Amino acid sequence: MASQLPSIRTLSKLAIGGVQVLLGSGQTVLGGPSKTCSNPQLSCQNTTAVADLCCFNAPGGQLLQTQFWDTAPVTGPVDSWTLHGLWPDHCDGTYDANCDASRAYTNISSIISSFGKTDLLSYMQTYWKDYQGDDETFWEHEWAKHGTCISTLEPDCYTNHKPTEEVVDYFQKAVDLFKALPSYTWLAAAGITPSTTKTYTTAAIQAAITAKRPGVSVTLGCSSSALNEIWYHYDVRGSVQTGEFVAANPDGTKSTCPSTGIKYLPKTGGATGTSPSTSAPTGTTAPGTPFTGKGYLNVNVGSTQTGCVISAGTWYTSGTCATFTAATSGSGFTLTSSKGKCGVVSGALVCGSSVTTATAFTAVSGKLAAGGNAVWSADAVASGSTQQTVYAGSGHSSQISIVWQSA
Repeated sequence: MASQLPSIRTLSKLAIGGVQVLLGSGQTVLGGPSKTCSNPQLSCQNTTAVADLCCFNAPGGQLLQTQFWDTAPVTGPVDSWTLHGLWPDHCDGTYDANCDASRAYTNISSIISSFGKTDLLSYMQTYWKDYQGDDETFWEHEWAKHGTCISTLEPDCYTNHKPTEEVVDYFQKAVDLFKALPSYTWLAAAGITPSTTKTYTTAAIQAAITAKRPGVSVTLGCSSSALNEIWYHYDVRGSVQTGEFVAANPDGTKSTCPSTGIKYLPKTGGATGTSPSTSAPTGTTAPGTPFTGKGYLNVNVGSTQTGCVISAGTWYTSGTCATFTAATSGSGFTLTSSKGKCGVVSGALVCGSSVTTATAFTAVSGKLAAGGNAVWSADAVASGSTQQTVYAGSGHSSQISIVWQSA
């Protein structure tokens, strides 16, 4: 594996009040752990070392079932959130990503179909949606980034392992959890419904969900004060495939919504549906014509917004996003920031005095492109205030795209 899991994980967090969730009908496990997990410990709550990582999720001990609400563009049924992923976090809020390049499969639909799971695939095609319309690439990203980092889904944890069966278990578990978490219905039951005029408070939203899932809170995500993410946190007793998911409080302070004035915008013009609930991606573009006037350059890793470009042309995930001005230039446009003109210099995106001639950029499928190529890359995924140089093309290890958000 690219990110080697330790053979022994010692955790010492005190128990957090949680609610046991037992998944019923619809739960399907193709194989099983290679050994019986007798008296498995609850991840993130154990006080002694656990060596068998086929019966204990580590270091990604807290599992997050993440849901999004996309309105621009509208994604998924208008009366349902959409499923985004199942993410293994360390018990302190950090996480590993892309742990096994050898299992970064690019044929998720084919894998699921090959195991006869047509109902699962059909459900995903309705409720596990990419806001840019490329569901297959989105699923590939979620599996490669998050699924390969779940220790109990290692092939060695199966008896008579069938190649790729752990992939199906990952998506099946995420769907099973999602079906048991009808966010739209729960919010509506408390009078919290999409509106262009109403606003809500964090306390009211949390209370609406806590009424259906007592004892724990969730992580709420907002963009420009508009609610667009809910993350449900679990600790797991045993394996992801067959274990017990126990509702838990978030493993860190992650919510990005204000305490008051939260918008919950309606989906207009989308598909209809009556599902239990779904989720929505963060990398959406605000209303307005892309790459015109003033706006921000949001960075997407896969289909997830992960920070933004700042005034010098570098990328980070915390702090204030730079405001760029886009001006028409021939069949494309130029960009400037407070540092000066922007261009591709020695392969890197740069804004400032070193740019003598502004690059004429274009948009490809709504993404920033240089030389007609909308693929950008970096040496690593940006984290916090640590800046990453953004390069044109795919020549560096972390592939990204850049989308416009009108200011």
